Amino acid sequence: MALIATRRGFLGGLAGAGAAALIRAPLSQAAEGGLETTTVRLQAPGLCVSSLYIAEALLRAEGFTDIRYDDASDIGAIAPVAHGEVDFAAIYASQSVRAIDAGQRVTLLAGVMVGCFELFAREGIGSIAELKGKSIGVQTAGSLSQQLVTLMAAQVGLDPVNDVHWITDPSIKPIELFVEGKIDAFLGFPPAPQDLRVRRIGHVIVNTGVDRPWSQYFCCMIAGNPDYVRAYPTATKRVLRAILKATDLCATEPARVARQLVDGGFTPRYDYALQTLSDNPYKWREYDAEDTIRWYALRLHEVGFIKSSPQKIIADGTDWRFLNELKRELKA
Repeated sequence: MALIATRRGFLGGLAGAGAAALIRAPLSQAAEGGLETTTVRLQAPGLCVSSLYIAEALLRAEGFTDIRYDDASDIGAIAPVAHGEVDFAAIYASQSVRAIDAGQRVTLLAGVMVGCFELFAREGIGSIAELKGKSIGVQTAGSLSQQLVTLMAAQVGLDPVNDVHWITDPSIKPIELFVEGKIDAFLGFPPAPQDLRVRRIGHVIVNTGVDRPWSQYFCCMIAGNPDYVRAYPTATKRVLRAILKATDLCATEPARVARQLVDGGFTPRYDYALQTLSDNPYKWREYDAEDTIRWYALRLHEVGFIKSSPQKIIADGTDWRFLNELKRELKA
């Protein structure tokens, strides 16, 4: 895994009034005491969780001087944070629950955003229930996409094992099979949904940003390595504060953030970045992170993906102290 130095000056173009106020060093730093470490390693997430990409200046304002990103791991990969190769990562809520159930060492700290994935289907299919007997493409068996579509199918009474045909082909992306008409549906993550809309291919039958029950819960969580969180509580709080402030920037200044994502080399398409930021709700202030984990744990238990109760998942793998403090501090 390659950890590379952070891209300096990335937020130079975000020096508007709102951004400048967020980037200033927080007044609460003196009361918190000094940082136990000035190093932090972040797993670079997907386009939808751009708050980790744009947190650099905010982290520097918090006192961090050695900021590194993991650009090599798969999006949403849990292993780097669980194994201590990175300190913080953005991972999907359902993945988080399964990882904690399996005994992986992650500590969930907050929810970030809602609704980054969309279920696309070919013309003539108007709902999840109409996927009975149809083919659904996933990159690999047991992948995040298959887990999520399994939950969607079970939610409407389908048998995810016998009622649908799973098409797996590690050598070709599901979106390519969908474009070629070789599968009936697949779950898309940014920028795939934006690309299909521009090309007018297929249509969305579940948009988790607006369709219940998915739109009522976080899709992405901030996870920390337990050793870092335990050894460096002040640093952990400051990292989380920087990420949550960056999340506010994604919500309030999407056009400016999208431009900086392109200028910083994180994504080539400004229009895709802007649509992603504008369409995906960044509701860390409004939604309940623990309620999200409880809900996903119940759903995953129902389909046999986990054995632990929601209470055990929450007890073993979450720490909301920093989030609760920051909600009071930032008047969330």
